[in-house]
Amino acid sequence: MRHLLLLRHAKSAWDEPELPDVDRPLAARGRKTAPMLAHWLDQQQLTPDLVLCSPARRVQETWELMRPVLGEGVPTKILRTLYLAGPSRLLAALRRTPEDVRTLLLIGHNPGLAGLALSLSGVGREKALARMAKKFPTAGLAVISFDAEQWSTIGAGGGKLEAFVRPKDLA
Repeated sequence: MRHLLLLRHAKSAWDEPELPDVDRPLAARGRKTAPMLAHWLDQQQLTPDLVLCSPARRVQETWELMRPVLGEGVPTKILRTLYLAGPSRLLAALRRTPEDVRTLLLIGHNPGLAGLALSLSGVGREKALARMAKKFPTAGLAVISFDAEQWSTIGAGGGKLEAFVRPKDLA
């Protein structure tokens, strides 16, 4: 069994509109939410073996706030191709994941992340699927399981949505 954790970065700040999008930091709400998500993952025993991140500052800060809970030693790859990537580019990145990785955390952006989560989730909890289809908010987390031997074989409809967690579900 493989687990894919698709996380949209936590809430970002818009205090400095002159900043390039890639350099926007987290808002206070985002700095509060990221550790909450990490604690939820820890309680579910879903510690990632590998983290793939967009190079955006808000993504990096989201992971840095989660890392103390999930493990300082978790290998992390920052991939430029994940920045504002569409579903097909995100899928290509996860298909290159080493086979010894059982749980993969991918932190990125919408709308690509939501599109990938919906595409991969062939089955799952009906309410969770409906909530995810309606809105994939900042700090939204989709947990998708696959009965696959290799990441390279994962495709549309092949996963089961185990959970869809929003910040308001953790408050």
